[in-house]
Amino acid sequence: MLITASEVASVAHGTLVGLDCEASGIAFDSRSLHSGQAFVALVGDADGHDFLQAAATAGAPFAIVQRGKSIDALTCVEVDDCDAALTVLGRHCRDRLSGSLAGRVIGITGSVGKTSTKDLVLGVLRSKYANSHGPEKSLNNDIGVPVTIINAPDACDALVLEMGMRGLGEIARLCVVGHPQIGVITEVGDAHSERVGGIEGVVRAKAELVQSLPSSGVAIVNSDSVNAMKTLHGISAQVMTFGSSDTASVRWEIVSSDERGCCTVRFTAGDQSAVGVVPLPGIHMASNAASAVAVGITCGIGIEQCVEALSNTQSASQRMQWVAGRNGIRILDDSYNANPVSVAAALRTAAETPAQKRYAVLGVMAEVLHSDVAHQEIATLSQQLGIELLALETDLYGTSALSLSDIANILNGHDSNTVVLVKGSRVAATERVVQELTA
Repeated sequence: MLITASEVASVAHGTLVGLDCEASGIAFDSRSLHSGQAFVALVGDADGHDFLQAAATAGAPFAIVQRGKSIDALTCVEVDDCDAALTVLGRHCRDRLSGSLAGRVIGITGSVGKTSTKDLVLGVLRSKYANSHGPEKSLNNDIGVPVTIINAPDACDALVLEMGMRGLGEIARLCVVGHPQIGVITEVGDAHSERVGGIEGVVRAKAELVQSLPSSGVAIVNSDSVNAMKTLHGISAQVMTFGSSDTASVRWEIVSSDERGCCTVRFTAGDQSAVGVVPLPGIHMASNAASAVAVGITCGIGIEQCVEALSNTQSASQRMQWVAGRNGIRILDDSYNANPVSVAAALRTAAETPAQKRYAVLGVMAEVLHSDVAHQEIATLSQQLGIELLALETDLYGTSALSLSDIANILNGHDSNTVVLVKGSRVAATERVVQELTA
């Protein structure tokens, strides 16, 4: 949306240095900044202030900087803390959008499936609300949520916010910025459990989303997940469930699947049903799609239109995407992140895909409370499914730790009769395997 330097200075209690000017949205990385976007100089692994000239060259009208860090080439708003200023600006822009959103602000969290669900929800919403907006890639933290809001169009008529967590209190903090009226919980499992004292801590952390909803809001929760259903305890919002059982508000049922692992699914809500293809591979994507249908129904879209609109989903990279490698080898690229629940789902998808030979190249699953047990359970499941596990630079799966070149040598010479799943936590950087096999 359009923001001015003087507006930012006012809401963030900053000082305008230079001439007032206008920007369309904001960026925190000068390499991906679009001309006309403001730049916020955050300090993390790198210091954003080192890239102010690059931001000016890329076309930033102004920048938000720490006091005393302005440069002559660029109008700057000097603030005490750039992170805090970004949060305040995100909350201000969310307030500006309140009139056009009419309650259509959707927060999405879960141990798995957040980004895929976000993509499916946007596909559904855009069939009626042309200015629906959501995050690029996986912007789901204290930086990503305000940036998503600030980059929404001024005429935004539906806003989707992905909310991740690595500890207690984080989702609650994101909800203060985003004020969701609809909350979706995809699944609650063993992700970041090491940081919150186990699965019950994960439940408490994820529950922060539905606890933040107003009494007029709607909590949309996976009824197939015992832990997800625990998040509903004591909330004031209305409840809508999605799942494979007859008791779910939106029920999903697999009709068939194709050679890519994409499922044709029947969705039922009350006495109405519709059949459509979920364009992302894996049976677990039917559940994510059902949550998107539930969001659409909550926002006044008929079930047939919701299901038809699933085909418009634009999926994020490195998430259950089929990629052709050398000699036609079929790579299921799910390399963005991993935890026991998501790895198990991806393994089952690979197992259900027609092939003569199946491999799973797996990196470490980070921040899992009982790490040794979790990795061994995945190794056992892989063996049961007839998938050969190749462990990238870890011995936690009970097999030899293999280097990138080791794995490339094993897979060289395979063709389209071979399927290779690639998955691991961010620290494992398993996308290197995909790059190696497609180079």
